Amino acid sequence: MSAADLSAFIATQPEARARDCEALVALMQRVSGHPPRLWGRMVGFGQHHYVYDSGREGDTFEIGFASGAGGKGDLSLYLDVGAFAAESEPLLARLGKHRQGKGCVYLKRLADVDLAVLEALCAAAVRHKRA
Repeated sequence: MSAADLSAFIATQPEARARDCEALVALMQRVSGHPPRLWGRMVGFGQHHYVYDSGREGDTFEIGFASGAGGKGDLSLYLDVGAFAAESEPLLARLGKHRQGKGCVYLKRLADVDLAVLEALCAAAVRHKRA
């Protein structure tokens, strides 16, 4: 992915969401040590190969996010928090206003959360994927 591709993606977002996307790119790149890559409508960092018990396998990113419905929905952070619940739950309790699913954390805006806690959560997700 070129910087122009990422810039074009961010430029499609409303102004406040674009700032949040830029901040997430910086945070996730710093934590993962990998540049951003567009995976369809998602921005991912690093690469992770998985194999299910069924034998199905594939590749995905270590951590990433999606802006959601052209910037009108929630920010979806793909951190696989359910896979390392013992470590993620105390961080999620301190994160701030969010919702969560099995693997994702959903935010309305970055201003609603503690960015230091979010960075620690992203770092934990990367450690889990690399273990």
